[in-house]
Amino acid sequence: MGLGRKIAGATLLLLAVGAVGLAYAMSFNRACPAPALAAGTGGPDAMRAVVHRCYGSPEVLELASLPRPEPAANEVLVKVRAAGVNPLDWHYMLGSPYVMRLMSGIGRPSQERLGVDFAGTVEAVGSAVTRFQPGDAVFGGRGGAFADYLTIAEDKVIAHKPPNIGYAEAASVPVAAVTALQAVRDKGRVTAGQKVLVNGASGGVGTFAVQIARHLGAEVTGVSSARNHAMVRELGAAHMIDYRQEDYTESAERYDVIIDNVGNHGLLANHGALKNGGILVMVGGPKGNWFAPLKNVILAPLLSPFVSTEFASLLARLNAADLDYLAGLMAQGDINPVIDREFSLEAVADAIRYSESGRARGKIVISMRGTAVK
Repeated sequence: MGLGRKIAGATLLLLAVGAVGLAYAMSFNRACPAPALAAGTGGPDAMRAVVHRCYGSPEVLELASLPRPEPAANEVLVKVRAAGVNPLDWHYMLGSPYVMRLMSGIGRPSQERLGVDFAGTVEAVGSAVTRFQPGDAVFGGRGGAFADYLTIAEDKVIAHKPPNIGYAEAASVPVAAVTALQAVRDKGRVTAGQKVLVNGASGGVGTFAVQIARHLGAEVTGVSSARNHAMVRELGAAHMIDYRQEDYTESAERYDVIIDNVGNHGLLANHGALKNGGILVMVGGPKGNWFAPLKNVILAPLLSPFVSTEFASLLARLNAADLDYLAGLMAQGDINPVIDREFSLEAVADAIRYSESGRARGKIVISMRGTAVK
């Protein structure tokens, strides 16, 4: 064997060993440390907050007592009235798919607080804050939202809550509605008169996608179980498909845009349900710890040169401009959040389990006081 082949073989071996080592490191779960200080035991300046100090099932979640934060000069302190639950939360809880641990922490979460969506009232403001003042009703997105209080910079993802929308409804908006908006308006480029299919129309993102597509003038077809058909029609869907009885990819109907929140069909199957020049927006994907959730995203650029349709994957980015836009639509009554169930902060683990089941109709909300909030 020549020297060149020996070097190449050794290099491939090292790469293989490195890949195996990285895979092991990403999938390894470090043991949970001793329990945190329990809620209610931290003194008058403490607050309740949900933490997860290791990866795992909802049993790793703890309701802890943490110091109440103080706002910096450019920050507002928000007293959280309600927080929305998203699949994003249990992905962070599980650390799955494992590739996300490159950002969230290898072996153990680097950020122990959980939750993103929040709605509440401004408790205090920093000396440089000009957009908000104490008493303002606000909503937005910030890590650590499953807590009594949080701080957020005024130029980050926070907006005034429309007065006609309750705190629970507002808390359900940021992640799901911004994802739907970017899928329908930005990636799908939906315009009036187009035929749009929303796969997973009764879920958190789906209920907003149906309403946004309808608002833009599209003729919307929703895909869900039959028990949710009436609800989705009320949101603006002109047609409904029961996925248990009919496969939309095998129908003769063709669509300009498909918003796929489920990922239960392959790229070629969705291609066959689109018109020439149509767009598939991939929001959701199959479950799995490794490559299953990324399969279609990886295959899309390889297949794109050989088909007439466009495959667009979406990794939504929360931003204040989109949140303000959605606040305007809610103020006008053009979109209305759908709430399935509310849980107390003490029951966050149950809320996460329900979210993982995939059976939620619309959104799941955490009430900080254990009762419905308006």
